Amino acid sequence: MGPIAYALLFSLAAGLVVAEKSDYCLSEIVKSDQRIRSHGYPAEAHEVVTEDGYVLTLFRIPYSHKLQNQNQRRPPVLLQHGLFSNSDCFLCSGPDNSLAYLLADAGYDVWLGNARGNIYSRANQKISLNSYKFWHFDWHEIGTIDIAAMIDYIIDVTDFPKVHYAGHSQGTTVYLVLLSERPEYNDKIATGHLLAPCAFFAHGTSFVFNALGPLVGTPGGIWNQLLVDTELIPHNNLVNRVVDNGCHLSDAICKNAFVMFANGGYENANSSSMSVLVETHPAGSSSNQGIHYLQLWKSHAFRQYDWGTKKNNELYGQDLPPDYDLDLITAETHSYSSHNDALCGPEDVDTLVSRFTHLTEDHRVPVQSFNHLDFIIAKNVKELVNDPIIERINEYESR
Repeated sequence: MGPIAYALLFSLAAGLVVAEKSDYCLSEIVKSDQRIRSHGYPAEAHEVVTEDGYVLTLFRIPYSHKLQNQNQRRPPVLLQHGLFSNSDCFLCSGPDNSLAYLLADAGYDVWLGNARGNIYSRANQKISLNSYKFWHFDWHEIGTIDIAAMIDYIIDVTDFPKVHYAGHSQGTTVYLVLLSERPEYNDKIATGHLLAPCAFFAHGTSFVFNALGPLVGTPGGIWNQLLVDTELIPHNNLVNRVVDNGCHLSDAICKNAFVMFANGGYENANSSSMSVLVETHPAGSSSNQGIHYLQLWKSHAFRQYDWGTKKNNELYGQDLPPDYDLDLITAETHSYSSHNDALCGPEDVDTLVSRFTHLTEDHRVPVQSFNHLDFIIAKNVKELVNDPIIERINEYESR
């Protein structure tokens, strides 16, 4: 990792330390619905309140202005972002390449989810944002509560019995969590599409694992106590402004802004897509989400959050957290992975595929250099990923 990346890492760390939880102004950024309208598409913003009080924002492209199909039945599709991300990730490559626009132009009703804690979902009807209790969640709750609430809301609004789903990175983890922990939701999924599927991490090569895994991958240490139940890498206007300006000066700055989390190999990346992401990323998350992933790297298992033996027995009735039962996932699910993924690499995808007994299709991107973030920002993402997704959704709808 070069000096630019280290500088950016230091900036983000500084942002984590000095930023107040309200240290950004949403009105200063181009929000997802504004971004959608700027390309001529209709856009809506919806609020969904979860059973534990979190207020989630869903953005919607109800139809395509190119098709003028607002009076036709349009099957709904839910797109869910990854860790540190938000709904903008499915819009950042513009109408010719981004999955959200391509789905709208294919005749679908597109919904863009935002998990609790990111810049579009920072409210709770019961808990203050400034309370540690607000951040007492990880991607288990996002899967079992947030995604379930989004699906139920979309089904209620659209009057369709099922929703197509596509998620990237953590968006795949929460899908697996939901359908294994609340298997009744398998009947509410038409097709599922997992981009860079993340469940097992034994072979992860990202520096994040080696640098932070030994510190927080095992419960009970001082770092766990210091980091648990707090906001991890919040959105910070100053840091984002510096990186955004740097992106306009050099592609290398943009690439190094993301290399911290997914390693190198950005030959496929579209720099303009990266520049769009920088405006609203990192989008904020709970520290528990990152800790949970590092626990999976340490344990080589796909299981619930490890609180230590005493609390595990209180919560789970056993010393170790229970594994997620992938056998319970029966919805039609397609996996899309790549060789050059430093976070959720091919060997760990092999493990997932071997244990996902009802997986419909295991698709490997045939470009060796394709990496974790290329599923969102690659110049060739339309041909390699998004077109195949739409083709499979079309096949389902034509049955």
